[in-house]
Amino acid sequence: MFWQLFYYLLLTCSSEQCILTRKMKGKLTLWPLIASIYLMVAGGPFGLEDIVAQMGYRGALLVLLITPVVWALPSALMVAELASAIPEEGGYYIWARRAMGPFAGFMEAWLTLTGSIFDMAIYPTLFVSYLGHFNSAITAGGRGFWIGVAMLAACALLNLGGAKAVGASSFASTALLLAPFAVLSFYAATHPGSGTPHAPAHYDFLLGILVVMWNYMGYDNSSPIAGEVDRPQRNYPLAMAVTILLVAISYVVPIAAVAATGLSSDQWTTGGWAEVARTVLGGGMMAGALAAAITVAGMIGAFGTCNALTMALSRLPAVLAEDGYLPKTFAWRHPKTGAPVVAIFACTLVWALALNLSFAKLIILDVLLTGLSILMEFASLIVLRVREPELPRPYKVPGGMAGAVGIAICPVLLLILAMVRNTAEPVGPVNALQLGAILIAAGAGTYFMSARARR
Repeated sequence: MFWQLFYYLLLTCSSEQCILTRKMKGKLTLWPLIASIYLMVAGGPFGLEDIVAQMGYRGALLVLLITPVVWALPSALMVAELASAIPEEGGYYIWARRAMGPFAGFMEAWLTLTGSIFDMAIYPTLFVSYLGHFNSAITAGGRGFWIGVAMLAACALLNLGGAKAVGASSFASTALLLAPFAVLSFYAATHPGSGTPHAPAHYDFLLGILVVMWNYMGYDNSSPIAGEVDRPQRNYPLAMAVTILLVAISYVVPIAAVAATGLSSDQWTTGGWAEVARTVLGGGMMAGALAAAITVAGMIGAFGTCNALTMALSRLPAVLAEDGYLPKTFAWRHPKTGAPVVAIFACTLVWALALNLSFAKLIILDVLLTGLSILMEFASLIVLRVREPELPRPYKVPGGMAGAVGIAICPVLLLILAMVRNTAEPVGPVNALQLGAILIAAGAGTYFMSARARR
C-alpha cells in the first residue's frame, strides 16, 4: 500500500505537470504542504525521551517502527484518497457529512475540536520546558503559563497572514529544527561505543504505545485546508508519501545512532535531548553548542507545530459557522489573506484554558478524542466507497472494499488499548475515559440544540 503511494508519485512526476509547479497566489504548494504536515504530525523527535527511558532502545525502536505501519500508514492512505477526491475546506468534517449525514459531520468536527483543546496545550508546555533549560528562573513563579499564552497568541497573529505564509514559515521551521539532529546522528553513528545498553525491567507498555500513537497522529489535520492547497488531487497523495517517511526517519535515526554509542537508556529524561547530545559528544564547546541548538530546535518545533495546527483547526469553526452551527461571525475572513480571523482567536482563547494539565493527561485525552474522530474518517472512507463508487479518486487505497476495511482494523485495536489505559488515569473526580464520554455526550447535545436553533 505504501509503495503504491510512491508509484503514484513516480507516475505523477513523470508528467509535464511535475516539471514546473504552477504558483497559485495564496495557496500551499507541495513542499510547504509537506513541511506543514510534518509539523502537524511530528515537529521533530521531541517527546520520545520518556519512551527510551522506560522501554530501552530496543523497545523504543520496535514501537517506533511498528506504530507507523499499523497506525500512521492507514491514516495517511485514508487521507490521500479522501483529500484528493474531495478537496474542500473543512476536510474531514465534509467527508463525514457527505458520507453519513449532518450529525456525523458535526460530531467529527466536535471530536476534533474538543481533542484539540488538550492537544494544543501540549506545545506551549513543551516550549516552556525547553526555554527553562536555558534559565529556569525565566519560567518560574507562574511565568511559564503566561509565556505559553504568549506563544499561542503569536501563532494566532502569524496565522492572520493566511495559509501561504504559514506554509513558508513551516518549511523554514522544519529545516531549522531537524538540522541539529542530523549533526547529532552523524556524530553518534561515526563514534560507536563498545557497551550494550540494557533494557529496563519494567515499563508502562500501554502508555508507551499511547505516546507513540500521539507522535504519529495528525495526518488528517491537513485536510481542513484542502481548499487552500495548490492542485490537491496531485499534492495530497505525494505529501502523505513523503511525510510518513520523513517522520519515521526523524524518529528512528537519531535514537538508533545514539544507541550505537552505548549510552545507557537510564540517562534519558523528559526533554533531555540536549543532555543526551552533550553526553554523546563528551563535553566541550562543540557539545555545548549542539545542546543549545537542540534546545532551540525544541522551541522551534513546538512553535511550528502549534502554528501549523492553528492554521488547520481554525478552519473548522469557520466552516461550521457557514453551515449555521456557530454564529456567522466565526466565518468572517481577512479580506486579503482569507484567514478566518474570529475563528483563529476564539480557538486560541479556548486552547489556553488547558495549559495547566499534565503532559500525560493531555496526551491520553487527546489520543482518545482525536482517535475516535479518526475512526469516523475511516468510516467515511468505507461508506463513500459504497454510496459514491463513481466518485473520481486520483489516489485510491488498493484492494477494493476489503482494502478500505482492512486499513481500519489496526487503528480500531489501538484505540481499544487507549480506552483501557484511560481508565487508569484520573482527571479530577473521574478517570480520563469517563471525562471523554462526558465530552462526547456534550457534543451530541450541542448538535441537537443547534439544530433546533437553526429551525
